[in-house]
Amino acid sequence: MQSQAKFWDKIAEKYANDAIRDMDAYTYTLECTRSYLKPQDTVLEIGCGTGSTALLLAESTATYHGTDISSATIAIARRKVAATSLPNLSFERYPTLEGIFAHDNLDAMLALNLLHLVPDVPATLTAAHGALKRGGLLITKTPCLASSSFKIKLMLKLIPLAQFFGKAPFVQSFSVAAYDQMIEAAGFEIVESGNHPVDPPARYVVARKI
Repeated sequence: MQSQAKFWDKIAEKYANDAIRDMDAYTYTLECTRSYLKPQDTVLEIGCGTGSTALLLAESTATYHGTDISSATIAIARRKVAATSLPNLSFERYPTLEGIFAHDNLDAMLALNLLHLVPDVPATLTAAHGALKRGGLLITKTPCLASSSFKIKLMLKLIPLAQFFGKAPFVQSFSVAAYDQMIEAAGFEIVESGNHPVDPPARYVVARKI
């Protein structure tokens, strides 16, 4: 995990300046997520990166806390929030699981474009279940690379070489069906799901703790 943090530290500034690849898909899922958040909610976002999405969603909540494994991305997120008038928004550097264990009784937890980068997805989902109050929401979006087109699957074969040269992070591949099953196995009921975009399918799931 330490090597993962170093990778994201190294590319933090570039990542912060990269354009969103599919703005229509991003906007659609952003607004879907906003519709589930309430003014009284306490929200945790894991893998918040440089905080761009948090800045857009925090005003819809009572408390919004973002965590990430990268010190460099958190530093950028803190600079962004310092330029706003959002006293309910904060950021902290934490390894993924530790960032979840540090919280409880949450109304909602977000993991956006993250879980395909996490070595142990079931453990992360189980920790999320424990941190949420009953009826709390887990809102995730992550590429399900095993359900991608043949062309993208061919491109994925280059990832180990890129990782060897420090040009790519840890990435795992699972199907849409397997991803949904992992969420349900962790004790959640899926209340909304869809692929935005379709290829590679970025699986958007809103799941309620039962």
